[in-house]
Amino acid sequence: MSSANLPVIVGVGQYVNRSRDLADAREPLDMMEIVARAAQDDAGVQGLLARIDSLQIVNIIAWPYLDAPGLVAERLGASPAHSINTAVGGDTPQRLINDTAESIVRGDTRLALLCGAEVLASTRRSRRAGAKLPWHERAVPKEMVGDNRTGFNEAEARHGAVMPTRVYPLFENALRAHLGLSIEKHRQRLGTLCQRLSAVAAQNPYAWFPNALTAEEIATVSTDNRMICFPYPKRMNAIMEVDQAAAVIMTGSHTARELGIPEDRWVYLWGCGDANDKWFVSDRINLHSSPAIRAATGRALSMAGLTVDDIGFFDLYSCFPAAVQLAMGELGLTLDDPRPLTVTGGLPYAGGPGNNYVMHSVAAAVARLREDPKATALLTGLGWFATKHAAGVYSAGRPPTESWRRTDPQIDQATLEKMESPPTVEQAEGPASVESYTVQFNREGEPEQGIVIGRLGDGEKPGARFIANTPPDADLMWAMTREEFIGASGHVSRDAESERNVFRPSG
Repeated sequence: MSSANLPVIVGVGQYVNRSRDLADAREPLDMMEIVARAAQDDAGVQGLLARIDSLQIVNIIAWPYLDAPGLVAERLGASPAHSINTAVGGDTPQRLINDTAESIVRGDTRLALLCGAEVLASTRRSRRAGAKLPWHERAVPKEMVGDNRTGFNEAEARHGAVMPTRVYPLFENALRAHLGLSIEKHRQRLGTLCQRLSAVAAQNPYAWFPNALTAEEIATVSTDNRMICFPYPKRMNAIMEVDQAAAVIMTGSHTARELGIPEDRWVYLWGCGDANDKWFVSDRINLHSSPAIRAATGRALSMAGLTVDDIGFFDLYSCFPAAVQLAMGELGLTLDDPRPLTVTGGLPYAGGPGNNYVMHSVAAAVARLREDPKATALLTGLGWFATKHAAGVYSAGRPPTESWRRTDPQIDQATLEKMESPPTVEQAEGPASVESYTVQFNREGEPEQGIVIGRLGDGEKPGARFIANTPPDADLMWAMTREEFIGASGHVSRDAESERNVFRPSG
């Protein structure tokens, strides 16, 4: 028996509401109460919720409250000394778990509830129907804890690189070039990868789309699978229009024993890591790797005393295929690795409930680890444009060590910040080449805008990175989806009227 009070997850709960009838819609407050009580039941001891001293609510996009922690605590009959509502970021649940684990070991937290809910499906359905939902008042939270910086700079915003659907394709096309694949071979690779995720969602009772899709169904553009931003058709995008909730109860091993929580409910956090990549995409070292994923997962594995070969299964954050592949690249995983890459099915298939997806992957991993106590799992979360990263290594069978000591994330962050970014120019002029690109499509399936990240050639600032749009030329944009455009040479100039850079390929 370890003498240390090691951090353990003792209860988890999940909820999904797939009903399309607005009469069945539940507000986030109701859903969080449901999953909190489910997590208490899962722990096997009643009365835990009334005893929590920390209540942490993940940022809600569709229906935020002025004081979500206060409303949830009132529902649960709890009076936590510590309560927070977080800033945005898909890394948030894992970061909360990492922070809470450290607080438990320090003796500052005894029993914590972490939960979140998202209702973008119901709220969008109500807007389309012109119906008012009879819920608590929607309001801007009085406080949001965490890094709430926006994920893009002014130049990126001016050229349309403000949404994940437009930015992750820039990473994806850079990955294709880095792997040396043709557009068709790359399309097949993405279909194969996503088919693996979809197959897991088909077995997940909490998945938004619990049905298995084939690689061709996912990768082939069709009337019900329109192209969003090249190379991603709809079925490769995170689906945020869901109604889902999840919760986790954490404590220390000493406290769990005192409370009478059976040890077969305990899942240990063996190791953890947190790191941010260069905040703006324009400043990234390159567009096909993530030093911060390497740092966060490396730190988590090192703390656990494991290598990636020791991990039984993964849940790699999967808002888009590029996110999965960035993690695979940093972990040294190949597409033919037989180990599961997800325990839920991922955000395009299990569902992408705003900032709270990782609470679902943790809940699913906990259930699986209890079934196989000898297994270990590595889970990741990310926020914004593969910007913020968090990782955790979990196991149920035994405590990791006699002690638990988290390395200050600022140590890894300092190293990452020292990495040299390419020089950038906001107003680009001269010969240039394409580093990566995407084409945005409208709902009618027609190309609407090309976004290019490029490098200047000979001139005043050779090698400097810029962001640009292409001319509104449909033939050019179609060609960009059929022929490899990375490495293409051309000329970039400033359009005075729109104040945007415009890249025109040669020939």
